[in-house]
Amino acid sequence: MEIDREDGRTPNQLRPLACSRNILHRPHGSASWSQGDTKVLAAVYGPKAGTKKNENAEKACFEVIWKPKTGQIGKVEKEYEMIMKRTIQSICVLTVNPNTTTSVIIQVVHDDGSLLPCAINAACAALVDAGIPMKHLAVAICCCLADNGYLVLDPNKLEEKKMTAFAYLVFPNTTLSVLPEGSSVAEGEPVEHGIITSVTHGVMSVDDYFLCVENGRAATASLSAFFRKNFQQSSSKAG
Repeated sequence: MEIDREDGRTPNQLRPLACSRNILHRPHGSASWSQGDTKVLAAVYGPKAGTKKNENAEKACFEVIWKPKTGQIGKVEKEYEMIMKRTIQSICVLTVNPNTTTSVIIQVVHDDGSLLPCAINAACAALVDAGIPMKHLAVAICCCLADNGYLVLDPNKLEEKKMTAFAYLVFPNTTLSVLPEGSSVAEGEPVEHGIITSVTHGVMSVDDYFLCVENGRAATASLSAFFRKNFQQSSSKAG
């Protein structure tokens, strides 16, 4: 039985994607990312010499600064900053620019659901634009569990309010890895089989969680293809 979504999408269908890079002049790299009406700008500054207190000076350091559309940041935004920092550190090569700090600024333009995955995708595009050394790219997605037991991907704001639980999932980009040729294995496991970040909220059974991961991973194929097409277009324009 198919679940009806108010915008007419199927349960596993993503909203229309849009991405532009090199949109700001002052940062070293920048990108805008939209999923439906959710839009985020990401700007990358650095790497700059020196690391912050309690950071490992023998490695490259990253900081994430979240800027809401209006008002001050709260507990949720602080959590977003922490999740994004850990995600970015796991996909970037930290040994290339030791004792440096790279700042990633996230500006929310409009929030119509799945805001954190949209911000992670924007940050990844901006890091590429800035030329930051990366082990591989990443694609993020939100999977929600409705009170009727159905799972939906990439929920909008209205759908999020009706959900009992959700998972933010970040996977390695399956079609556009920047690992060296022939080294698509990380930690002894094929990169495309891995999961970079997983954050859940609400009550969800183990079976539902694994279904979220399965559906999310399947949907990343379209996200990965979009990344590849966007980057190829940017490269041809630059050439």
